[in-house]
Amino acid sequence: MLLNALIKFIIRFRRRKIDYNRPIAIRKGTEKLAAKYLKTPQRCLVTPIDADNVPAEWVEWQGADAGRVVLYFHGGGYAICSPRTHRELTWRLARACRARVLVPDYRLAPENPHPAAVEDSLASYRWLLKSGVKPGRISVMGDSAGGGLTLVLLQQLRDAGLPLPACAVCLSPWTDLTCSGSSMQTNRRKDPFLTPIAVEIFARHYTPSGDLALPSISPLFGDFRKLPPLLIHAGACEILLDDARRAMEKAMAAGVDAEFKIWPGMIHVFQALAYFLKDSRRAIGEIGEFVERHVPELR
Repeated sequence: MLLNALIKFIIRFRRRKIDYNRPIAIRKGTEKLAAKYLKTPQRCLVTPIDADNVPAEWVEWQGADAGRVVLYFHGGGYAICSPRTHRELTWRLARACRARVLVPDYRLAPENPHPAAVEDSLASYRWLLKSGVKPGRISVMGDSAGGGLTLVLLQQLRDAGLPLPACAVCLSPWTDLTCSGSSMQTNRRKDPFLTPIAVEIFARHYTPSGDLALPSISPLFGDFRKLPPLLIHAGACEILLDDARRAMEKAMAAGVDAEFKIWPGMIHVFQALAYFLKDSRRAIGEIGEFVERHVPELR
């Protein structure tokens, strides 16, 4: 509990120095920090690849099932972060899921606004299929904006008549770029990481003009019918809690096999803090169990 409180204090203190109107500068800072502090274990192999003109990397844990694949979309408000900044999380997922993890370095706003990220997500999934990976061996995952992108991809695959993955996992998904969820205000003082103003600014970095309620931008307003099994995690203290909660409600109303868990005391994408927090490690373990149920290991 004390460590969790200390982490929240540090995050809240650092947040005061961030200018959300300068996403490229934020991006450079996060990349610099990741290069300096994030280390990959020896049992993890990271391999850069080209996934149909989308730069990406394979993150593989020694001894994993080579036929089981996780397609992972990093968060960052569609404007910051990369496979490098999320490698601490993706190698842990590779280990927990006993799978190869493909992390696309999709194009970011404001240089590449919507629909660039959606196009790259579709291209990377199609590349997996063309590479011979069976859809029933694929899990799609993402955090924050990447969680929203996961749902957009599922909806678009279904609408295009393409084979769907076996299952999907969304960590603190950003599903409503109109920012209409009640937790945007009710959790405003609890969330040390995000603010309503920051979320609104990033929404317009991604979509400078136009309707933010379009399903390809805000999947909450899309059709959830016939989607694969879903697992959604959210922290009780985050302003995007209702983005996750309402997505789960729509999925269940549409008959989707869906699981939703709110983690008490946890913040936005708390799974990335697994080095420090036991609950983060427990959450990643539960994700691995979910994947095992829907994508059994080949014997």
